[in-house]
Amino acid sequence: MAVWHVPVDLLARSRFAISPMTDTVAALKALQSPYHPWQHAWQRPHQAAYQQMLARRPMLRALLAAAFRHRWFADFFTIAPASAAPTFAEELAAVGERSDEQIRADLRAGPPAKLDEVLCGDGLTAEVVFLLEWVWTHTVAPEWPAREQRLRADVVSRTSVLSAEGWAGVFPDLTGVMQWLGNGRLQVNNLPDPPLPLDQAEQLVFVPAHCGRGWVLWDQPTRFGMVYPVRGVLAAAVQPAPDGLDRLIGTNRAAILRRLGSPVSTSHLVALTGLSLGSVSDHLRVLLDAGAVTKRRSGREVLYWRTALGAALTGDDGAGPRQAAMPSTGRS
Repeated sequence: MAVWHVPVDLLARSRFAISPMTDTVAALKALQSPYHPWQHAWQRPHQAAYQQMLARRPMLRALLAAAFRHRWFADFFTIAPASAAPTFAEELAAVGERSDEQIRADLRAGPPAKLDEVLCGDGLTAEVVFLLEWVWTHTVAPEWPAREQRLRADVVSRTSVLSAEGWAGVFPDLTGVMQWLGNGRLQVNNLPDPPLPLDQAEQLVFVPAHCGRGWVLWDQPTRFGMVYPVRGVLAAAVQPAPDGLDRLIGTNRAAILRRLGSPVSTSHLVALTGLSLGSVSDHLRVLLDAGAVTKRRSGREVLYWRTALGAALTGDDGAGPRQAAMPSTGRS
């Protein structure tokens, strides 16, 4: 088994981190070889475009064949994040700082295999950067808000356990093989690698990712980390009930909010809903106070329409009218 010898002060400084690059590498691994059924489902809509991209880049195909082998992949995909919340651009720049020869050295460090001749030419670093940027742009970035929310929820949950039980209570739940062995020894996997002392390490991070199983991160000898599967990736999205908004805020108020996808006057709302002017005004005042609608004077009338909060409550997809579509204000 592979064991890291972790000094007490390093463990005390260790922390969780959210890494867009790590999630991008997890997505790349899923595109290459899905590990869990949910990864197969995620892969399907992206696979055709991914294969079309690879078909045009022979160096990249050879690089991937050398970079991903049984239970091993190249170090340029496993650079530990430099901060607790780096941007993708910051992490991509760290990969781009590696030279072509460093990329080749990382590839040769794996299980014995002769590198394809195409990998002996110039442009290896540029190909790695292109690949990571492509995977981020086409597969991860569109989902990043939801992904990041899951990652942060995981960190909050585990930080609570850390506060109550210490790292010994956290490690067993991160991956199936990671465990704290005591006396400064952290088992990171079950591979037959020699023990690794982290005496020179300045940073140790634990990074959740949308992956089937974890892996180690490092930028030796100063930065180390461990990737583990995020909780909640298998949780099914809960669809709102058709009458959920009505039960939350009342049938009449919900009806008014639904009609405010475009600017509507109070008198028009009275005609549309059949409610009295006083009742409509009362509902609008509550919705205004809650931040679900906003208003603006247009001539002699005051027009109301939904805010982003109101759109979210009604399930609006964001394609409705924006404030820029409002008519001119006329007289105040």
